[in-house]
Amino acid sequence: MTGTWQNTQPATTDREIVVSRLIDARQELVFEAFTEVEHLSRWWGPEGFTTTTHSFEFRESGVWDYVMHGPDGADYPQWITWTEIVPPKRITLLHGAYRDDPETFESILDFTPHGTATRIVMRSIFPTRQQRDRVVLEYHAIEGGEQTLGKLGAYVTEVIQKGAR
Repeated sequence: MTGTWQNTQPATTDREIVVSRLIDARQELVFEAFTEVEHLSRWWGPEGFTTTTHSFEFRESGVWDYVMHGPDGADYPQWITWTEIVPPKRITLLHGAYRDDPETFESILDFTPHGTATRIVMRSIFPTRQQRDRVVLEYHAIEGGEQTLGKLGAYVTEVIQKGAR
């Protein structure tokens, strides 16, 4: 037997956080919830968090500059720049506390239809395994990501119900 062994796992696996959720709404509506600050402000962030936006431009190279307000009263400056937008299938972004933050990480959001529902997969890739481990332990990033997608699902369901009236 001849041949070479290839590792089929991405080289970034040890630096990633992946969360996903099946949302009972069509792909275009779930994607649209990311396109306007009025939508994002209603659901973005883990449970108990709110956002205040300073600037928002949803386009490739556009920036979302905002502050997340924690339930404990702490403020967390945030900065996102959109690097790829493929409606209604994919959004890729860089996310840090500020422009040129050395701890900026990349997130890839894929929106895949599943019948009348949509599977959203949010894959965050950190510069180092240590940074990924730190945000998991200190900021509860996995639970926060799951809560954020849960809030997205609830928001989209609310939008559908209002539209059906």
